[in-house]
Amino acid sequence: MTALGKLLRTTAFKLALAYLVVFATLSVVVLIYVSWHANALIAGQLNATVNAEITGLAEQYRQGGIRRLVAIVEERSNRSGGSIYLVTTMTGEVLAGNVSGLPDASLAEAGERELPYQRVGETAAAPYPAVVRVFVLPGGYRLLVGRDTEERERLSAVISNAVQWSLALVVVLGLAGGVFVAKRVLGRIDAMTDTARTIMAGDLSGRLAVTGSDDEFDRLAQATNAMLDRINELMAGLKEVSDNIAHDLKTPLTRLRNRAETALRTARNEDEWQASVEQIIADADAMLGIFNALLLIARAESGGGRDQLVPVDLADIAQSVAELYEPLAEERGARLTVSAPTPIRLLGSRELIGQAVANLIENALNYAAADGGEVAVSATADEDGARLVVADRGPGVPEADRVRALERFVRLDSSRSRPGSGLGLALVAAVARLHGGTLTLEDNAPGLRAVLALPLTPAALPAPSTPALAPPRGAAST
Repeated sequence: MTALGKLLRTTAFKLALAYLVVFATLSVVVLIYVSWHANALIAGQLNATVNAEITGLAEQYRQGGIRRLVAIVEERSNRSGGSIYLVTTMTGEVLAGNVSGLPDASLAEAGERELPYQRVGETAAAPYPAVVRVFVLPGGYRLLVGRDTEERERLSAVISNAVQWSLALVVVLGLAGGVFVAKRVLGRIDAMTDTARTIMAGDLSGRLAVTGSDDEFDRLAQATNAMLDRINELMAGLKEVSDNIAHDLKTPLTRLRNRAETALRTARNEDEWQASVEQIIADADAMLGIFNALLLIARAESGGGRDQLVPVDLADIAQSVAELYEPLAEERGARLTVSAPTPIRLLGSRELIGQAVANLIENALNYAAADGGEVAVSATADEDGARLVVADRGPGVPEADRVRALERFVRLDSSRSRPGSGLGLALVAAVARLHGGTLTLEDNAPGLRAVLALPLTPAALPAPSTPALAPPRGAAST
């Protein structure tokens, strides 16, 4: 396809052409209306002038007779201008006037009409157009008074010429403007296309150019760049997760195989076989827990189920999950308290929020129980949104590691001797993002405060239902 053909096929040029047709049509209609109105105005003025002169001359005839009328017509006929006069007898004999060469029977009947005429002494000239009125006087005399319409014809010609030139100018300028706009738009589209091809070729660092004009192309480029940034993050996360899965699952899978091999070689009785199988099942359950946590994180980060969010009560979820963990807290010598006195309505997934609360409580119990400490769960709400806080009195997380602790498979040095896979807080952070919220780790002096902030549900939503909360499944500790 040639450059011109590509240009003419652009939407910008087609829109410019459509606007040109509309504007040209409107221009022609306006100019035609102006021309018609001007001609009508001139015709009205001509008729008014003729009627006024007829009235005046008829009055002169009544006052002074034919002699006075002839004298006045002779006087006016000698003046220069566009007025024409003629006085004849009943038989057509000319008594006075500046007209000759009228069509036959022009004076036979009274009335107003348009006809060609020649001036006295200009027999070789072409006839002139005129608007005349014939008046029959007493005694059979004919009085003709008219105005030359050459000025009207000249004005019509000027307007017609202006219409043609204006239309031609509109078409030329419109086409030139359409080509200019189309080339400018096509240039930006081509730049975007080239960048898109670079990205499709595998270079995810490419970004669309932003000119700073804040027009629709800039807004599209900014949105596309943000999307590419997110895709780049997801791709990096996918690579990191793949590497982490390969690294973190290699050890438990190797251990699982070694235990099965050891059981085959060394087990001598039923009790030893049963102990080996139970250990293998425990290892398999741990790996299943990792996979379940990864699936929940993937579901949350992909936005799955966002269109199925329903009104829920965050305070009720916090109390229900805390009740499930009270026996575990007692077993580990920790004290678990809940402060969520009022309903906190928001739009969310009860299952995912419940899993997130369970992960936060289990993490806190893992670190607080070692010192026989306290785990405090609280849920509050204000105009800024809902906040669920899980605080413990454990060793806490250093400030430099708090952001990294929210990533998948990250385990800090202080927690490597404890059970867990490093997915607990990553899952909570993914659930927070799915609901438009955030997860932040703060210092509890001593200990850690995990703050889950979520937006509130509009008041127009119906009251949330409170089905029984299932026990947390596959909770993964940090």
